[in-house]
Amino acid sequence: MSQLFSPAILGGLTLRNRTVVAPMCQYSAQDGFANDWHLVHLGRFGIGGFGLVIVEATAVVPEGRISYGDLGLWKDEQIAPLTRIVDFLHSQGAAAGIQLAHAGRKASTPVPWRNGFDETDAEKAALHFESWTPVAPSAEIHAEGKNFTRPEALDKAGIRNVIDAFAAAAIRANQAGFDTVEIHAAHGYLLNQFLSPLANKRTDEYGGSRANRMRLALEVTEAVRAVWPADKPLLARLSVTDWHPDGWQVEDSVALARELKARGVDAVDCSSGGFDGARIRPEAGYQVHLAQAVRDGADIPTMAVGLLGDAASDEAVLANGQADFIALARGALDDPNWPVHARHELGERNYDLWPKQTNRVSERDRSLGRRGFAAS
Repeated sequence: MSQLFSPAILGGLTLRNRTVVAPMCQYSAQDGFANDWHLVHLGRFGIGGFGLVIVEATAVVPEGRISYGDLGLWKDEQIAPLTRIVDFLHSQGAAAGIQLAHAGRKASTPVPWRNGFDETDAEKAALHFESWTPVAPSAEIHAEGKNFTRPEALDKAGIRNVIDAFAAAAIRANQAGFDTVEIHAAHGYLLNQFLSPLANKRTDEYGGSRANRMRLALEVTEAVRAVWPADKPLLARLSVTDWHPDGWQVEDSVALARELKARGVDAVDCSSGGFDGARIRPEAGYQVHLAQAVRDGADIPTMAVGLLGDAASDEAVLANGQADFIALARGALDDPNWPVHARHELGERNYDLWPKQTNRVSERDRSLGRRGFAAS
């Protein structure tokens, strides 16, 4: 059996394989509530054979949303719609995770497929439109002229509220039945803003030195781990590099990953970028070396993500010890059944990842002489 489709243990959780659906914002919620779109969008990945499906960046407070259309988990009433998604994923053999997030100064932005804030009054009422002044480590705007708002700098009480909100959301995630939570400290959002000297200009204990800039991410991790069940894995997503000479670097992420591991994080989801001025050249597997650097440097399991989806190449990433899990986002949108297809590409004829309702696929393949069947 390939490594990609071998069972994997993550903390106290056994995954049916090492394929992961990375969190992808859908901008389709109202007042933070999941709905039928989220159920169908995420449920199809469970049907398609993925081992772990992670729900999109889910705000721990209303003002932590990227847009008014983001999911939230800041109140108990938001638990039940998420439980429906968890239960369906479990029924299909997939584990369910959720990414807990705060957008910081990148909050209160337009839904990306709209032309700025162009909602009519009728649409605003129907969509539960909201806008607000975001918060950040420092009162510096993310980027001028790009629908961002100048934030207010968090004071000590505000920082404490953020920490408490992450912990409260983790409690709700457990009540919803999730198998794992992922702390979002990447892509230029709040925890990443505190980490990066590009955004953090503070002069108190949360700014200046790397240790100080890491403080909030570590305090959030401690608070979440304290309330998250010991037998359930805890993940962290990092932008391993800002791709900017004056920003957060790979060696910083290695140091942070060591501290996260010491505080009970079981794996690091290794992405990159998120700040204006980043010098990124995306290509197939362009972030794999970042997953390997964190894995080797911090001795912690990692997820590789970013323009992956070639079965043979992804198998090689695992076989070569560059990462422990393969996460897809856009590739999963393109092919929600990617695991079942990739398994056949790797020479495994077994159809047990396919739901029983789809057994006619094997009958078709046999008739056509496909996927290892000899032509009749």
